[in-house]
Amino acid sequence: MCRIGSIKSKVPVQPSLALKLMLPQQEGHDNSGFAMVMQDLYGIFSGYKDKPLLSMAVTQRGAQLVEEYMDAHNFVQMRPGLDIQAMPYYIFRNYDYPEETAHMTQKEKEDLLLDTRLALRKILEKADAGYVYSFWPDVLTLKEIGDPADIATYFHLWDDNGCLVAKSIVAQCRQNTNYDIVRYAAHPFFLQGYTLCANGENTFYTKNKEFQKSLHRGYIGFESDSQCFLNTLHYVHHELQWPLVYYKHVITPLPFDEMREREDADVLSSIRQSLANLEINGPNTVIAVLPDGTMMTCCDSKKLRPVVVGRTDEMVAISSEVCGINEIMPNRDETKDIYPNEREIVTIDNNLEVARCKQ
Repeated sequence: MCRIGSIKSKVPVQPSLALKLMLPQQEGHDNSGFAMVMQDLYGIFSGYKDKPLLSMAVTQRGAQLVEEYMDAHNFVQMRPGLDIQAMPYYIFRNYDYPEETAHMTQKEKEDLLLDTRLALRKILEKADAGYVYSFWPDVLTLKEIGDPADIATYFHLWDDNGCLVAKSIVAQCRQNTNYDIVRYAAHPFFLQGYTLCANGENTFYTKNKEFQKSLHRGYIGFESDSQCFLNTLHYVHHELQWPLVYYKHVITPLPFDEMREREDADVLSSIRQSLANLEINGPNTVIAVLPDGTMMTCCDSKKLRPVVVGRTDEMVAISSEVCGINEIMPNRDETKDIYPNEREIVTIDNNLEVARCKQ
């Protein structure tokens, strides 16, 4: 079972706090990796929040291929010295937009960043020279295979030196072991401002995958069945532009008898008929972040995987096991903890207001 967690804070926090949230959840841990997505960045990236940040793990040849592509497409590296030297082949690099983007709409810029990441991924895969995880403003992604504590030591995440800090961190320990252990399969997954990780499995994976392939060029790879959760969230919220609550109605629709009793029965019935291939099944919990910074969590329709939301005045954390929250929030008011049920989405906005939206 995957271990997942997230932190949303009023003040920037260090990656070590996310590790402290995750490491107590190590029972059954198989050293298959640690991954995290940091958003709303400060520290060394605080001056470049509007510039796309490239996160990748590459060989020397891979780094050369990426530089050649970016130069050829007029992306300008912001600061050559911004690479984190302790990670010589793990590169975090800000770029300025090409001059021709000056008259682009926001959507056109977002499409350019997506297409650039997809192109870099294709180049690196062809040369077997590395992985590109995200290319987006104010987003940093790290994924590695091995023991999470050792990964943290290698990347100096325990140092708390203020270089890498963020107000939003989503993390996972232990990959989905139903599939090959590869870096792209490690949660959290990221796509055009959407971050998601899941704890459990999706037994409708094949049905989801085959349908999603026809929906959007960004739905590729499918190294993990949990990646389908991200694609569906992106499709429902970004492409269809539906309110977030309908994400839950798509992945875990209400039973027909309950649906018929509701005022919006016609709408829910239409959703179920048109997007039946996006319904999921199996035990799972989802944690996600939306482009506006909203953090959310929801469960499968039978609540077969645990999740808890803990909070203080300065921070909200979501964890697949309460021991993680106990580690980073030992003095919180535990009576305010939320254990989301199978029929709701719990959201945390940028003011740390927690809302429970019933399906």
